[in-house]
Amino acid sequence: MKNPRIKVIIPAFNEEDSIALVIKDIPEVVDEVIVVSNNSTDKTEENARKAGAKVLTETRKGYGYACLKGMEYVAHQAEKPDIIVFLDGDYSDYPEQLTKIIQPILQEDIDFVIGARVDRLREEGSMTFPQIFGNWLATRLMRLFFGAKSTDLGPFRAIKYEKLLALNMEDKTYGWTVEMQLKAIKQKLSYVEVPVNYRNRIGVSKVSGTLKGAVMAGVKILGWIFKYSFK
Repeated sequence: MKNPRIKVIIPAFNEEDSIALVIKDIPEVVDEVIVVSNNSTDKTEENARKAGAKVLTETRKGYGYACLKGMEYVAHQAEKPDIIVFLDGDYSDYPEQLTKIIQPILQEDIDFVIGARVDRLREEGSMTFPQIFGNWLATRLMRLFFGAKSTDLGPFRAIKYEKLLALNMEDKTYGWTVEMQLKAIKQKLSYVEVPVNYRNRIGVSKVSGTLKGAVMAGVKILGWIFKYSFK
C-alpha cells in the first residue's frame, strides 16, 4: 500500500487537559484527525479545534457511539481512507507510535493491528487491577472459545477501512473493542498485535476510574464473548 490515506478517530469526553497533546503528537502521515466529543462539558472541543482537529459532537454517551459518529463522518466524504486508526484522547497512548501500529498493514498487508499494552512497556499504575484482570479474563476466554491470539483489548488500533465497514460495528458503549476483535476473528481477518508503550492518563478514567464503569465494562465485554461463543 503506497501513500495510504489515514484518518484517526479519537473519542473524547471531558479531555480538555490532554486532547491537544494527543493531536500534537500524531505523525504527519495522517491525513485527518477527527475528535468526537462525547457530550463534553469542558473545553475539549475548543482545544481540539485549536490543535487542528476536525471536531464532531455526539450527545449520546458511550465510547461506541463516539466511534460510530466518526465513522459516519468518514463515510460521507468523497475520498475514502485506506486505514482508520482509533486512539484515546487521555494521552495514555503514545500517538507518535502510530507509524509502528500501521506498519504491518503497509508492509505485510495485515488487515487489523492492535496496540498491546505489554507489562514491560507499561508505566506503573497506568492500568487498574480491574483493567488488568478484565483483559486477562477476556483474552483467555477468546483464546478458549475462538482460538484468538490476542493478549489485550487495547484502544490504540488500526484497521483497513473496507474491512472495518465489513465488520458492521454496532456496540454503543463499553463493548466496542472486544466486538471488533471478535468480528475480525469470525470474518477471518488477518491480525497481529504490536507492543506499545502506555502511561498514566491525564485526569480520571470515566470507566476504570469508577466502580460502576468497571463493572459495566466487564459485563459488556463478557456479554459479547458469550454471545459469539454460541453463534
